[in-house]
Amino acid sequence: MFDIVYADDVMLVVNKPEDLLSVPGIGEEKKDCLVTRLQREFPTVRIVHRLDFATSGLIVLALNAGSHRALSIQFQNRVPKKRYQARVHGQLTEDKGEILLPLAPDWERRPRMKVDHELGKPSQTHWECISRDQDSSRVLLYPHTGRSHQLRVHLLSIGHPILGDVFYTDEAQHQGYPRMMLHADRLGLEHPVQGHWLEFSSECPF
Repeated sequence: MFDIVYADDVMLVVNKPEDLLSVPGIGEEKKDCLVTRLQREFPTVRIVHRLDFATSGLIVLALNAGSHRALSIQFQNRVPKKRYQARVHGQLTEDKGEILLPLAPDWERRPRMKVDHELGKPSQTHWECISRDQDSSRVLLYPHTGRSHQLRVHLLSIGHPILGDVFYTDEAQHQGYPRMMLHADRLGLEHPVQGHWLEFSSECPF
């Protein structure tokens, strides 16, 4: 049973658990995903945006074609306000910052992404360090673009990869962690029919 944060006749907001695809992948073994599970209770549900397999937290879904179109346009126009929380390797020396680095697929190591100043698409992330311990930092992340693996690659690029990330850390940095330490904990957007602003929150589980 899913943690449904919000539901009405046209949309859902749910907490996606970690280690679950947002949509079906290629192959029989990757059919199990957020959408197929939700379709058992909400047969008309449609994906609007995605969270990585290893990322948990808030995701909005549409329940009809009209709301799907309206929500998709919002995401294309970068109307929604998204915040993530992460634990990263090492102690950040600054309290806040901005990462502006273009991202492109790393074709030789798919599905990984990489910084690519020639072919990459512009990507922007603001971050804020909220605590530090001996060998890690807790950060709030505000992506202003929505590139695949954006937060993961941006944090790696400044020397502070997300703990538990099997793609972008060495074995010592992901062994010993039960999951990737990245959670979508805040989401704000306009209601697709009524137009008023909605804000949702999800407690960080780590």
